[in-house]
Amino acid sequence: MKGIFTALMCSFDEKGQVNEKGLREIVRHNLDVSKVDGLYVNGSSGENFLISTEQKKQIFEIVKDEVGDQVKLIAQVGSLNIDEAVELAQFVTDLKYDAISAVTPFYYKFDFAEIKDYYNTILENVDNQMIIYSIPALTGVSMDLQQFGELFENEKIIGVKFTAPDFFLLERIRHAFPDKLIYSGFDEMLLSASVLNIDGAIGSTFNVNGQRAKQIFEFAQDGRIEEAREIQKVTNDLIAEILENGLYQTIKEMLKTQGVDAGFCRKPMKTLQEDKVLKAKLIAEKYLKV
Repeated sequence: MKGIFTALMCSFDEKGQVNEKGLREIVRHNLDVSKVDGLYVNGSSGENFLISTEQKKQIFEIVKDEVGDQVKLIAQVGSLNIDEAVELAQFVTDLKYDAISAVTPFYYKFDFAEIKDYYNTILENVDNQMIIYSIPALTGVSMDLQQFGELFENEKIIGVKFTAPDFFLLERIRHAFPDKLIYSGFDEMLLSASVLNIDGAIGSTFNVNGQRAKQIFEFAQDGRIEEAREIQKVTNDLIAEILENGLYQTIKEMLKTQGVDAGFCRKPMKTLQEDKVLKAKLIAEKYLKV
């Protein structure tokens, strides 16, 4: 369960339906070209919070069918609807996903007792292992070292996807819980997290930049920091241009230049205007050498 995991994107058609052919192509690109160690399915990058329960199940099924046992699969099942989260957790466990993950419950100002009960409720109903998905900037939920410790008391909770710039807390978690898995969630901070001895990373830009992510992570592990820093610099140049042009839409357009039917984003995400489509192609030519 260690290494570089792509936060998998999903191909949708113009009506917002899952494009199975395109989704399979995105999966194959990640496995055959980027050669990542695993896939994180139905997270933010998969537009999970914009789709129905049945679409989520459809995506889980297609990805598992395409991947088989080739790489590790983590299924993000978190939802404000606890019944949906449990239903999806059971569904992917039956599909033999290697682990489940769940974003912290958001929007309502849940206290920590409610957050802890949310995770424990999911795990009471499924025989699988859990990766906490902590992303305070989008959920508004920040947890401290003691609270992570309380969650980790549940032996089924094996780690955390840590998408935050708090490297002090990251180091404290690493020191206090050496047996738990820590995945970095900020692609632009991969090197900084890697020197703190994380176990891997989960990122959206790995859909097009997985090879560099693997190099950064592996070089940092080998103590080749200067080489890793140079690759992180190029990676951050790429990320800056992607963000300026539109994150998910640009990654999909870049995948299209690689022959991948990456489709469209679901509304209310906008469709890129022609000038931004052209810019995405130029970014791909610059960084992907197409």
